[in-house]
Amino acid sequence: MADHQTLTGIGVSVGTAHGPVVQVRPAPKPPAGEEPTTDAAAAGGKVREAMAEVAASLTERASRADDHAKPILEAGAMMAQDPGLAQGIDKHLAEGKGITNAVNDATEEYCAMFESLGGYMAERVTDLRDVRDRTIARLLGVPEPGVPDLEEPSILVALDLAPAETATLTPTTTLGIITQAGGATSHTAILAAQLGIPAVVQVAGALDIPKGTHVAIDGGVGEVIVAPTDAEKEQLAERSRRRAAALSNVRGHGVTKDGTRVQLLANIGTAEDAERAAAEDCEGVGLFRTEVLFLDSDTAPTLEEQQETYERVFRAFGDRKVVVRTLDAGADKPLAFANLGEEENPALGVRGLRLQRRRTDLLETQLDALAAAQKATGGNVWVMAPMVAIREEAQFFADQCRKHGIKVAGTMIEVPAAAIRSTDILEVCDFASLGTNDLSQYTFAADRMQGELAGLLGIWQPALLDIIKMACDGGRITGKPIGVCGEAGGDPLLALVLCGLGVSSLSMAVGKIKAVKTALRLHDLGTCQRMADAARRAKDAKDARQAVIDLADPVMLDLI
Repeated sequence: MADHQTLTGIGVSVGTAHGPVVQVRPAPKPPAGEEPTTDAAAAGGKVREAMAEVAASLTERASRADDHAKPILEAGAMMAQDPGLAQGIDKHLAEGKGITNAVNDATEEYCAMFESLGGYMAERVTDLRDVRDRTIARLLGVPEPGVPDLEEPSILVALDLAPAETATLTPTTTLGIITQAGGATSHTAILAAQLGIPAVVQVAGALDIPKGTHVAIDGGVGEVIVAPTDAEKEQLAERSRRRAAALSNVRGHGVTKDGTRVQLLANIGTAEDAERAAAEDCEGVGLFRTEVLFLDSDTAPTLEEQQETYERVFRAFGDRKVVVRTLDAGADKPLAFANLGEEENPALGVRGLRLQRRRTDLLETQLDALAAAQKATGGNVWVMAPMVAIREEAQFFADQCRKHGIKVAGTMIEVPAAAIRSTDILEVCDFASLGTNDLSQYTFAADRMQGELAGLLGIWQPALLDIIKMACDGGRITGKPIGVCGEAGGDPLLALVLCGLGVSSLSMAVGKIKAVKTALRLHDLGTCQRMADAARRAKDAKDARQAVIDLADPVMLDLI
């Protein structure tokens, strides 16, 4: 019997549950000592056959799935048919690698590219690895990974749930989901929330919980109790009831208790994301990551291809604001058609707007497509550039936007220099949006993909809050709006601090909007400002968060 303990992760689907653990069947691994490939062409044919079978299986599942699961399964099927991935496998086969090792290594190269993008794109690696695992299983002639038949209502535990598996779950048999990996905008998180299944991701030690162990989870605060007592089960149930009451009937604009408006917006990466988010109670889009359109291609998407996608997004949101980030690629985010060569330090290299200035054809085509889509739909379109560091860069981008017919031009603030001199930058553009992930890693000289440095990168770090305050001061002086488009805006407690610092909009995974909306309505602007001051005075991140909790309405304890 497992020892009583409490594990923590990221709550991605609210609600509480308790029940026995069922571990998801693990993925097969390439066998040690696999025979090297001697006939690369024949091996490539076998791989393509296996991938075609995976695509057909996922497509068949999609035909039986509901409207939420269908596009996710179809996306997996498309990845299984991606010629770029197949060509990457061919390269490894030509080097003589064994067939399953070639599949694995080529997939991991793709995953590394996606992970370098961070956020939404980093969480698409689950889809890629699912295709890899199913392909390897077929090549080895073993069962595909997945959820076993559930003999009783259970709580699923996995490294990460593949989209094809998550899409088949039902709340009657799956009481909750715990994953050791995953993220706030992963398909697991999205579908769990849509199905009303409590879910917690990034739970260290989840895979060590023995099968059959009774656990209790709170998908709101990200808590997992192994071998819970009856009292703990009741406490979780009561917390769930209180949270449901606090979130009930919360609709409309984001606004503080005393009437200060804070726009609450959604983060999206595709037209499908947009159409799902537009159906929810949100005020628009705070970050449309357009680089999704450019990945997995040997050539840049045409103006017509881009325009078609942008029109779908703008039509979905009608007159609601849509903030578009132009292509954020280069250096550590390589594109086959925009490769400027290796760099000594890619994180500090030619990426974002720096790449766009080298390849003005990419920028001009994208701006023309956006302008055409805006004209065709009448959309409320705001466009911003990534990786802006100085005023001259902001001026260049704003000039390009206006030249191509874009009326509202802004910049990301993800470099400390831009935050410190935000007044200068905002004098030449219309708005700015804080990218808290990059801003954090550049402030603390800590790679956000390096797990052991995670403690430095928390948004609660007082030094980072100071940097954000500098950026907001520039907005106040120039009268220009400052938003936050990192997932930090989806933390209900932190949202109060950001509001107090002067942020006028918050963008997040759409499922988090209701909790943030509730938090804002519980507090007036003066309280938010006192919270911000208290957090900045703290000596470390832990004390900063506690200082804010001490000032918050007690209901917040049920939302965080």
